Amino acid sequence: MGRSRRWGVGVAFGLAMAFVAFPAIVTVAAPPNIIVVLADDLGIGNVGCYGADTFKTPNIDALAASGMRFTSCYSAPNCGPSRALMLTGRYGFRTGMTGNDKTAVKLMRDGRKDETMIPKILKARGYATAAAGKWSQIPLEPSDWGFDEYITTNGSGAYWADDRATYFVNGEEKPWKEGVYMPDLNHEFVVDFMTRNRDRPFYIHYALAHVHTKILRTPDSAADTKDSEALYADNIAYMDKLVGRLLADLERLGLKENTLVIFTGDNGVHPNKGDISTIGGRRLSGHKGTLLEGGSRVPLVAAWPAQVKAGTTCDDLVSFTDFLPTFAALAGAEVPKGLVLDGRSFAPQLLGAQGTPREWLFVMLGRHWYARDGRWKLTDKGELFDLVDAPFEEKPVPADSTDAEATAGRARLAAVLAELDPASGKLGEESGKHDKHDK
Repeated sequence: MGRSRRWGVGVAFGLAMAFVAFPAIVTVAAPPNIIVVLADDLGIGNVGCYGADTFKTPNIDALAASGMRFTSCYSAPNCGPSRALMLTGRYGFRTGMTGNDKTAVKLMRDGRKDETMIPKILKARGYATAAAGKWSQIPLEPSDWGFDEYITTNGSGAYWADDRATYFVNGEEKPWKEGVYMPDLNHEFVVDFMTRNRDRPFYIHYALAHVHTKILRTPDSAADTKDSEALYADNIAYMDKLVGRLLADLERLGLKENTLVIFTGDNGVHPNKGDISTIGGRRLSGHKGTLLEGGSRVPLVAAWPAQVKAGTTCDDLVSFTDFLPTFAALAGAEVPKGLVLDGRSFAPQLLGAQGTPREWLFVMLGRHWYARDGRWKLTDKGELFDLVDAPFEEKPVPADSTDAEATAGRARLAAVLAELDPASGKLGEESGKHDKHDK
């Protein structure tokens, strides 16, 4: 039986959470190893356990069955801002990372002294830390933010050596040999790091290339496969295979029991893949790069055999800002005093308690944003939408509507946006558009 809760429309809103959200330290037998597997451009319509019509993901489904599946997790609609949300626990208008544009990247780089990412917080508790895979949309190097070791490439969607002759390990440039599949090399790096640090807690930010464009053949693809949809399915299957390999390696190393494995996606599906990423025959509203459900609603599963009950489901609202306080709570770590966090820990939910779930979410891209609760969504333009049929449809509510629930929803969300006041923060370009590496 899954544990499931939904918020009604009459919940009283606690605005203080946006400004003071220090993680309550929870009691566990030992700080867990933490691995975040972050897929790229993967929406809920690409994952079997979320009801995907077209795609099969048996290993991710098994991970969900062995732990907890979250139904309402929200990132930013683009990769750079979503990764910054995850790693800092702070909204884009605070860090400057409101999009993938050069202005946003510069704002975050220039404000680095005001930011603390997950690895620095966990290192204070004795964690070894590593980053593997995509990093290009975050400024500076992973080591500048507290990662002990890392493997990276230039740009996104790095699979084969084609036009990129090198990659980097701990900042050192390495030759990228023809025939070497970078996702496999990243996996080998992760396994080596786990093996060398198996006697201490570790945290790994494992950022997959899959399924970012351009979509190329995988080592498992037939040599003559040219159909784009077939190659896309191959890439999702290989991504799922890597998840299975990771779980098998944790088992082999004797680390599975006390390792929290998180699987999620950085934003919704690529615009060109929305028509085949359906659930129950229905297309999601929007896709990557849009302030719609399909732009930010992403899969989130968590497994930790020692603590998380298998086969559970959580319907609480979850923001990408929530990862930092959650991991800090599980590790028994403290966040720096004076650091304004926007995240709220979902560690209690993982451990089977009710916790203090979110009553609303905030999502932004560029210079536009919205706040939403379990039923209503209000944009920066004052547009109200009824989300009763989300994620498939977002029904506009007339400005002069006299519906009592809609009126109350508008008032609550307007208060949220007024308190956050994103317009007064650090804002990048209007559209938060892709940069040259993320087209």
